[in-house]
Amino acid sequence: MKEPTSNKEDRVGHVVANAADLYPYMNGQNVFKHAVVRFPQVIKEALDTNGYQPADIDMLIPHQANLRITQYVQQKMGLPDEKVFSNIQRYGNTTAASIPLALSEAVEQGKIKRGDLVCLAAFGSGFTWASALIKW
Repeated sequence: MKEPTSNKEDRVGHVVANAADLYPYMNGQNVFKHAVVRFPQVIKEALDTNGYQPADIDMLIPHQANLRITQYVQQKMGLPDEKVFSNIQRYGNTTAASIPLALSEAVEQGKIKRGDLVCLAAFGSGFTWASALIKW
């Protein structure tokens, strides 16, 4: 039986596979600079659209990407420690699971009560960002 062929030469040969530029990498400084701008913007957009101010937030649960990003956003939004939930110190960046995990922990620890205004904010892959307000 004849082996399948392609009109292209080897797409990934040993030279290409060993090249450093084949592998993705994260430019942490660029991500940080972008995140600390987009997080407050998207939170403010949700608040403005719904007639709230940052002081109205009872609990902010950001994507747990980096503690420094969370702290910067907290400071920029003027939120005290008790209004921002972070668990990255225990789990690291759990990507898409970070907000659900943090929300679950905050509820279990009694940090979110009925009637609270909870803000979820995410920043992720492909430089996407979003927020949601939940009246708990």
